[in-house]
Amino acid sequence: MRSRLSIIIPSRHQPQQLGFLTRAITSIRAQTIAQTLDVEILIAIDHDTVPPSLTDTNGVQFIEAPLRGQAVAMNAGAAAATGDYLAFLEDDDRWHPARLQLALPLLARMDFTSSNQQEVDTHDAFVRINDFPTPSGWLMRHSTWSTVGPFNIDFRWHLDHEWLGRLSRSNLTRAHLVDSTAPKDLQSLKTKRPWLHNCLLYGGPNLSLSFHNSATPIVTRMVHSNSGMAQINSHPEAKATSSLEYQRLVRQFGYLPW
Repeated sequence: MRSRLSIIIPSRHQPQQLGFLTRAITSIRAQTIAQTLDVEILIAIDHDTVPPSLTDTNGVQFIEAPLRGQAVAMNAGAAAATGDYLAFLEDDDRWHPARLQLALPLLARMDFTSSNQQEVDTHDAFVRINDFPTPSGWLMRHSTWSTVGPFNIDFRWHLDHEWLGRLSRSNLTRAHLVDSTAPKDLQSLKTKRPWLHNCLLYGGPNLSLSFHNSATPIVTRMVHSNSGMAQINSHPEAKATSSLEYQRLVRQFGYLPW
């Protein structure tokens, strides 16, 4: 019997929405093991217009969230998911063709996998490797989502940190996939890839690194002026809210979860 994978893509109406979604879906269809799975793609929107050219796309469903906000949209998508496995992919990100081939087998012995990303600009030029486990690199058993629970909708910017904090307290096992160029000893990680070092320190007691054979991360993340981090860096109000959320996370968990 074929396994079923549900992929939730949160998306909001903006000028580049159609282009972002088309590229994200194309990267899903291009997965090397896509034909061995039953894949459902759930595009979670919040009261926004569905791009007309996508309404008849085979295998794509649109889930309308009851309120605005990324956490609400992602929760609505997850609530509608019917797969044995659950993944997220933000609409401005995309996957390497071997992403599922490398990550899915780990779920035979792990409850949750995350991945680092390579960041690119709007012209697809490489910016940097980002070792933080954003949701676009998450792949989990559906039972993991049920155990940890939905995203906390009180968090505007750092809902991923908060969810990872609850995951780390759940006793579930986790693998963080990283590129083959990453150092393998702790001291080198601390000096050369400090964010990977943070993952080991603040990712919970059951986290381990899993090195795949690609020299680049298996998730590509686009850096652009409408992204969350860009808004935090450019808008004082967003920056202040971000800072308050960080403080709340430290009070809740004793550290900033990774």
